[in-house]
Amino acid sequence: MTSIFEFSATAINGQPTELSTYDGQVLLVVNTASHCGFTPQFTGLQQLQENYGDRGFTVLGFPCDQFRHQEPGDDATIADFCTGAFGVTFPMFSKIEVNGPGAHPVYSWLREQKGGVLGNKIKWNFTKFLIGRDGQVIKRYAPTTKPEQIAGDIEAALGN
Repeated sequence: MTSIFEFSATAINGQPTELSTYDGQVLLVVNTASHCGFTPQFTGLQQLQENYGDRGFTVLGFPCDQFRHQEPGDDATIADFCTGAFGVTFPMFSKIEVNGPGAHPVYSWLREQKGGVLGNKIKWNFTKFLIGRDGQVIKRYAPTTKPEQIAGDIEAALGN
């Protein structure tokens, strides 16, 4: 695969979703967890969605339970939590793995495109990937990078 837009994923409501739906948009792809010290970042991610959504930007959330069992719920529980506790309106997908042999193809590709501190493995929940309108990875951000710190890079990627 040469672009994120060539992949598909299952939405948190169970619907298959072609990521080509987002072709031409700037994306921020994030592996999330409901019971993590970084969970409050949902607020900042939602703020980015509200600030830039009308300019061709979308956050895509991928729940993951590979880090200390911090996303134990099923998809319905995760969806209820994200909308109820944080007012999330951006697309959330079905729970996936981001590392190892069971890693979702989107994450295998993302890791190949931009390695991190630990090689290409995802270090923790809330690792973020900024994707340009062309479907290519622009930058990878550590879990400790707060969403608001990415705003300048999003603005540059939007270019409008």
